[in-house]
Amino acid sequence: MLSTLVSHNEDIRRLVEKGYAVSIDNNYLVVRDIPYLDKNKTLRYGAFVTKMVVIDQKHVQIEDHQVFFCGAHPCQLDGKPIANLGGGPTALALNSPDLKVERSFSNKPPNGFPDFFEKIESYTNIIGGPAMSVHNVTQLTFRTQEEQGNSVFKIRDSLTSRAEIGDLNTVFKDDIIAIIGLGGTGSYVLDFLAKTPVKEIRGFDGDWFHAHNAFRSPGWHGMENLGKKKAEVYGSIYESFRKGLTIKTQYIRADSIEDMEGVTFAFVCVDKGEARSGIIQLLNRMNIPYLDLGMGLDRDKGPISGILRTTYVEPDNAEKILEKKWIPLTDPADDIYHNNIQIGELNALNACLAVIRFKKLRGFYNDHAPFSQLLFTLDNLTNLTEP
Repeated sequence: MLSTLVSHNEDIRRLVEKGYAVSIDNNYLVVRDIPYLDKNKTLRYGAFVTKMVVIDQKHVQIEDHQVFFCGAHPCQLDGKPIANLGGGPTALALNSPDLKVERSFSNKPPNGFPDFFEKIESYTNIIGGPAMSVHNVTQLTFRTQEEQGNSVFKIRDSLTSRAEIGDLNTVFKDDIIAIIGLGGTGSYVLDFLAKTPVKEIRGFDGDWFHAHNAFRSPGWHGMENLGKKKAEVYGSIYESFRKGLTIKTQYIRADSIEDMEGVTFAFVCVDKGEARSGIIQLLNRMNIPYLDLGMGLDRDKGPISGILRTTYVEPDNAEKILEKKWIPLTDPADDIYHNNIQIGELNALNACLAVIRFKKLRGFYNDHAPFSQLLFTLDNLTNLTEP
C-alpha cells in the first residue's frame, strides 16, 4: 500500500508531501497529472510510470534512470518534440483504466538519480516545463491514490514488473489448479505454481514428510517438520506467500468429485499405477485437462539411466492417449523409483518440463511444436516429443 511505502521511504514521502499525484500500480510507482504540450502546443496531462526494486514489504528503491510515459511525445514551446529524451514507443500492462503507457524516456544525468524524488523532479522539469510556463499550471495536485489491483500474492510481485510481463501473466487469472501428489516431483510443481498468478491451487497428498522427502523437495524445511504430514509442511511454507492455496491431507480417488469441482487444470504426480488409474478416471469423467508426470529409471551395477515423461491429456483426446498406453496404470515390480532413490534434480526437471508445457498451453510461452508426450532421455540429454 502507498501509505506503507510513504512511511518507510524518504524519497516517496517527499514526493507525496510536495504534492505529486503518487500511486502504485502493478508494482510500478506512478505519478499522474504531469502537464505537457503536444505537437499542436495544446496543454495535455500525462503520467510517469517507473520500476521499483522491492527490498521487502516496506522498502523500495530506484532501479534505473528510465521512465515510462502515458501520453504523446511532449513538445517544446515551438511545437517541436523535446530532444534528448531517448527511449521510444512501447507498451506496458497496468491495472488502472486511465493509464496507457505509450513510450519510454531515457535522460540520465552524469551521476544518475539517487532516488525517486530526484528522478521525478528531473523528468517533470524537462517534460512539464514548457506547459507550466505557458499555461501557469502545476503538477502538484496532491491527488494520491491507493494501490490498484488484487494480487494473489502476499508480497509485491516485483519480478513481473521488472520483466514487463504483466500482460502475459493475466492468462492465468482464472485458473484453478489441482496438484495430485506432493512427493519429489509434485513438491516442485507446487513451488513453481505457487509463484505463478493462478487464481487458486489445490494440493493433495495423504503421506508423511520423512527424511528422504527432504532430499528431493525444494529448499530445507527444518528438522521440526520431519514426521509431519506433507500437506501440513507445504501448507505452512506457502501460506504466507500467496492467497488461494489449499493443501489437504488426503488422496484423490475415482470418487473425489467434490475436490475437483471447478478445477481448470491438473498435474498428476503419483508413482503408483493403481492410484493413477483412479485419478485419471476421475479427471477424464469431469473433462479436466491434465499433465501426467513419471519417471522410468534403471541401474545395472553402474550409473543410473532412464527417462522422464510428461504426458498431456485433454478431454478431446483422452481415449486416444490412453489407448497408446503412454501412461502406466500398473506398478512394475523392479521399478527402483519405489526405493526412494534420491533424485531431486530429476524431480525438479520433470516438474519444470510440465509447468513449461502448461504455460505454453496458456499462451505464456511460445509453442511452435505442441505435443501430447515429451520424453527426456537422461543418458544423452535429448527430448523426444510425440503429437
